[in-house]
Parts: sequence; structure tokens; C-alpha cells
Amino acid sequence: MKIGILGTRGIPNHYGGFEQFAEFLSTELVSRGHEVWVYNSHKHEYQEAQFKGVNIIRSYDAEHKVGTVGQFIYDFNCIRDARSRDFDILLQLGYTSSSVWARLLPKKQIIITNMDGLEWKRSKFNKAVQGFLKRAEKWAVKSSDHLISDSIGIQGYLQNKYNVESDYIPYGAEVFDSTDRSKLSQLELKENEFDMLIARLEPENSIEMILEGRVLSKTKRELIVVGNYDRSFGTYLKGKYSKVEGIRFVGGIYDQNLLNNLRHYSNLYFHGHQVGGTNPSLLEAMGAGALIAAHKNDFNKTILKENGFYFENEEDLRDLMDFAQKRDNLSRIEANREAIKNQYNWNKIITAYEDLFIKALENK
Repeated sequence: MKIGILGTRGIPNHYGGFEQFAEFLSTELVSRGHEVWVYNSHKHEYQEAQFKGVNIIRSYDAEHKVGTVGQFIYDFNCIRDARSRDFDILLQLGYTSSSVWARLLPKKQIIITNMDGLEWKRSKFNKAVQGFLKRAEKWAVKSSDHLISDSIGIQGYLQNKYNVESDYIPYGAEVFDSTDRSKLSQLELKENEFDMLIARLEPENSIEMILEGRVLSKTKRELIVVGNYDRSFGTYLKGKYSKVEGIRFVGGIYDQNLLNNLRHYSNLYFHGHQVGGTNPSLLEAMGAGALIAAHKNDFNKTILKENGFYFENEEDLRDLMDFAQKRDNLSRIEANREAIKNQYNWNKIITAYEDLFIKALENK
């Protein structure tokens, strides 16, 4: 098959989320004998024509000049280019800025869209933007030949809202066994003597709530905040909390081995995502052997079940930081690692995508 993938800033991953997934999926599909093309922003750091056998198409991305509007321009350029290709499958990862161009999608290609989370619920958006995203969601549903839901909750939502079926395929992860305690020295940390969070620094990821919990806590452990803080909300958070004793902003880290070692050797790993489906960073934390405290919502509870702690406010977080110890919760950690092995492993996930592509092409 000839497969095109759009909807990300590109590969190799320098951002997270869909970019990371696109890297795993595309390279594995190539290893299985398929021809795969991934659209990259022309501003992406990687400028080669191929990455591990995956063909790279660079499209003009105006976001660095005009902000969010640039995402729509970038998606337009990707879709316009796709019209000139002979892809069998065009996989869209998300829809927020691409579905406005739905009428331009190639007619002869099979359009498959991963619907991601409920984007219109994100608190960073005002009412007008949330209204637009609801319409964009509808456009994406109508313009796709097949839909993918990365969580049971999203699958149920699409069925109830639009009366459409979707294939449930979660994200994947790997069990991390290559532990190296010496990696902690890069950030001057010691085993089990720090807590951490990894996220885009956005309001719906509960970052401020977690930081306020640390302010209220009596723990002596440092809280490490991993994520770029160069956008407005991240700048606000860093300005407000960087001088608080026990809170340290370390910026974005894209070395997966280092990230997994940080997860593994942390005492508590905070996952504050409030909206979305199966979040990749949550699965990675499970596979790395972290003790996870997650925001209490159906998306997180569906994945973690009884094998994590949950919080709803700063007081919950304070209590977790003061009293939760990793050494007392080894059974939760092992259960999460087993879930990665048996339910969320990459081989199983990518096989599900490959099977869907083959089935869609056969039924075309």
C-alpha cells in the first residue's frame, strides 16, 4: 500500500502526541513493506528526504509568522499536495485545522481520520473557538471514509452524537526495561526523591492545579516540570512558580531514554490531562514503571482503572505529595506494566491500523 500521513508537524518527533505516534506508525509500516509518506512542516529541524525509510514531504507552515492561523495554511498545503499523489490511504491525525478543507480532500483516496479527543472541550479555547471546533468535528466525520477512536469514550461519543461507527484503536507504548540510574545526574536528581509531570503547558492539563498542590505540600521532594514554556500560558506559569522552592521547570525533553528513566525513578508522576482519548504520555509512564496520579475523569480512569491515584483539586494533590510513596504501591506499578504488554503494545496497535487499511482498500 501507498500511505500518506498528515496532521502533525512531522517526524522524527520533536513535539509529542501525534508526532510521536506518526513516527512509530510510519517507520513500522515501512518495515512491513508499505510505502509511507509523512507531511512535515518546512520549519521542522529534520530536513532530509527520508527518515528510516519513510518519505518526507515538506509543506510550507506559516505558524511561525501568523500564529494559529498558520496551522490552517499548513494543512491546506498538505491537502493540496496530497491531491497530486496516488496514495491508497490518506490518514489524518486529528481534524482541528484540516476539516475546513474537507471539500478539497482527494476523491480517489480512502480518507481515514483519527478523531483524537473532544477538542472543543479544551479550556484554552474561548466560546467562539469551541463553537468552531464543534463544526470542524462534524465536517471531519462527514468527510471521512473511516473513523478511528483512540478511546472507548470517544467511540461512544461518536456513536451517540453522529450515529456513526468507528474503529477503536488506542495508542501504543513499550515496557521500559533499560533503566540507568546515572541518567538522573543530568538533572541533578536522586532516585525516588523527586516528583514530576510531563505535558504541554496548557490549562486543560491541570498544570497550575498541580503546582498549587506543590505549594500547599510539606514534602521536601522537588517537582520537575517537563514541557516547553515558550508560549503564553507556559510563560505565565514559569513566571509565577519558578521562584517557588521545590518547583523546577526544565523545558522540553525529547530524549525518550532520559524521559523514561525520569519516569521510572520518580516517586510520583502527575498526569493532569482532562480531555482527550488514550494519551501517549500516560501509556509511556505506565510502561516505564511510574507511580501515577491522574486527573479524575473517565478517559484516565478507563486506562488506569484501580492502578493509579486520582485528584480533582489542589488539596487532593497536596495529600498525595505528602503521603503517597512509590515503595508502598509496587502492585499498581506492575499491573500497569502488564497492561502495556497485553493491551497497549505497539505491535498490536500498528497491526490494527494495518488491518484497517487493508480492509478499507479491499472494500473500496
